Amino acid sequence: MANVSRWRGRRGPGLAGALLLTVVLAGCGGDGYEPAGPFRPLPEDPPPQVGPPTESTPPAPGDPADPGSGERDGDPNVVASGLTVPTGLVVLPDGSAVVGERDSGRLFQVFPDRSPAKELMTVAGVDPAGDGGLLGLALSPTFGEDGLLYAYVSTATDNRVVRFPLGGTPNPVLTGLPRGETRNGGGLLFGADGTLFVGTGDTGNAALAQDPASLGGKVLHVDVFGQPVGAGPVYSSGHGNVTALCTGGPGTLFATDDAVEGPDALDRVVEGSDAGWPQPGPASQAPVVEVPAPEGGLGGCAVSGRSVFLGALDGKRVHAVQLDGGGAPVDEPTDFLAERYGRLRTVVIDADGALWITTSNRDGIGTPVEEDDRVLRVVPPGGADDSPL
Repeated sequence: MANVSRWRGRRGPGLAGALLLTVVLAGCGGDGYEPAGPFRPLPEDPPPQVGPPTESTPPAPGDPADPGSGERDGDPNVVASGLTVPTGLVVLPDGSAVVGERDSGRLFQVFPDRSPAKELMTVAGVDPAGDGGLLGLALSPTFGEDGLLYAYVSTATDNRVVRFPLGGTPNPVLTGLPRGETRNGGGLLFGADGTLFVGTGDTGNAALAQDPASLGGKVLHVDVFGQPVGAGPVYSSGHGNVTALCTGGPGTLFATDDAVEGPDALDRVVEGSDAGWPQPGPASQAPVVEVPAPEGGLGGCAVSGRSVFLGALDGKRVHAVQLDGGGAPVDEPTDFLAERYGRLRTVVIDADGALWITTSNRDGIGTPVEEDDRVLRVVPPGGADDSPL
């Protein structure tokens, strides 16, 4: 794995741009993209029960129609199975998690004790063409009072952020994000102050990333209503495809960038910064660490103390990056779960320091087994890291 000295090698030649904040919503950016239909929310229904699993007769082990049934008596790392491309995941206050299927928009509640998963609802209006669909999920910063989830979704005409109560109608928060056949972003994260960071992609049009008139290839900063925070909404530019965002505490924000060519990157995101795609310049920031393409396909990140964990689709593993107090890598990253569960995507850490990880073997690229796709809950090697970053 490469360190930051190789960062310019990952950024291919392209168009330079200035980092100026102009709030103009860009159109679709991919060639050959064909919308499946307009965004049409479903009528609101009574919300389903969300809580500990209830007693029921378990279905036959391995039944793919019943997520969670596949490996309850087998691999202790597997908390749910039989899903299709689970992508967004959030941990609830009770220790269970909500996970969303990218293509179908279905949400399931999954449990750390490996009880059968519970289907909660389907997010309406999702268009999964290309690599779009239901992507990132985030809990409202006041979830205990309002019960709201936020989701980054692809529709027929744009990428957008919506919010909804479980069982309710999705309402738009931030719309008009560029939509393409590929590289649609999907990072979603609430900061400690309750404001929302949104990671977008360049939709296959590299010029958007450094175009001040586009919201593609950016990290955006908005409030819970989608209104710009500060001079926003653009917080940082020059990103290729921000698949995930994670934080190590106030003032520390990281983004995974799934590069179109060369190595992927873990970027430190600073307000007003430029990540150097497609054209590095004097003000561009070098990544924290780079991951060679065969080991990359970064799709998730989580921070525990000074440890950052990166889910790798192509690498079929989780990379562990140890940082010093200044946020620089201490040594070459290590990995775990290599080749054990196939393509690994989302990585989220819970209050006990365990990692929730989703597989992505039914995405048309992986080689699924009968139990796929799965949700894992794994204690990282060495346990939780409580060192301050």
